[in-house]
Amino acid sequence: MTPDEYCQHKAARSGSSFYYSFRFLPDFERRAITALYAFCREVDDVVDDCSEAEVARRTLDWWREEIDRMTAGRPEHPVTRALLPAVQARGLAGAYFHEILDGMAMDLERFHYDTFSDLQLYLYRVAGVVGILSAEIFGYSHHRTLDYARDLGIAFQLTNILRDVREDAQRGRIYLPREDLQRFGVSPASVLSLQQTEALARLLEFEYRRTLEWYDKAFAALPEEDRPRQQAGLVMAAIYRTLLEEIREDGFRVMEHRILLTPLRKLWIAWQTHRRERRRARRRAVAVPGEP
Repeated sequence: MTPDEYCQHKAARSGSSFYYSFRFLPDFERRAITALYAFCREVDDVVDDCSEAEVARRTLDWWREEIDRMTAGRPEHPVTRALLPAVQARGLAGAYFHEILDGMAMDLERFHYDTFSDLQLYLYRVAGVVGILSAEIFGYSHHRTLDYARDLGIAFQLTNILRDVREDAQRGRIYLPREDLQRFGVSPASVLSLQQTEALARLLEFEYRRTLEWYDKAFAALPEEDRPRQQAGLVMAAIYRTLLEEIREDGFRVMEHRILLTPLRKLWIAWQTHRRERRRARRRAVAVPGEP
C-alpha cells in the first residue's frame, strides 16, 4: 500500500464529511488534503483510543519528532510521507502541525473549560490551524482567506461539539463552557450522566446560534477572488451547516441519539455546492474579465 493509498483508506473509512468535499479537487490538492485529514485522524485517535494517558503522551511526542523529520525531508510514517510533497510545494510550516499536536495534548490534561475564551485556544489548535493548512494547500491571493479558513475550522469544531455532547461525556469530557452551563442551569453532573433536559436544549440552542455566528464571520472574510480555490471548504461548510440545522430541527436531543447525514446525502450536498460555486465563478468571470 502506497502512502497515498494509506491516507485514502483512512479518510474513506472514517466516513467524514471532509472526504466528500475532496472528490471534486484536482489531483495534487486532493492527495494533499487527504493526507492532512489522515494526519488529523491519526493523532486524534491517539487521544481517543489510548486508555493510558502516559502512553498517549509518548505517542504524541513521537509524532512531534516525526513532524520534525518531515519538515527536514525525512518522514517515516505513511501519512507524513504522503504529506511531504505538499509541505515542500506549499511551504507548510511544521509549527502548524505542532499546534495541532498541542491541541490533542490538551485533551489529556483538560476535561472542561470555564469560559468560551478558555475554549478558543483549543478550537484554534485542533480546528482553526487545520483550516489554515487547508487554505495553504488550496491556494489563495488574499491574506484574509486565512482568517476565513481559521474561523471556518472553528465553526466546524463547534458543530462537532454540539453533535458529540453524549460521546464526549461518555469519555468524561465537557466542551460546553462552564459559564454557559451555569447560565442555563445545567450541572456538569447532569451532562456526565447523559440527562436530556429542557435546560440542556436551551443551552444547546444558545451554542447553535454562537456557531452560526462563526460561520457568518468566516464567510464574510472570504474574498470573492479566492472562492474558486477554496471550493472544498465551501462544500464542507454546506455539509456541516446541514448537520447543524438537523440538530436544531431535532430539538437538540443529542443525549438521545447522534445526528448523522447519510453518505448519499453528503454526496448530494457536495455535488450541489460544487455546481453552485462553478456557476458563481463563471458569472464573476463574465463580470470581471481577466480574473478567475
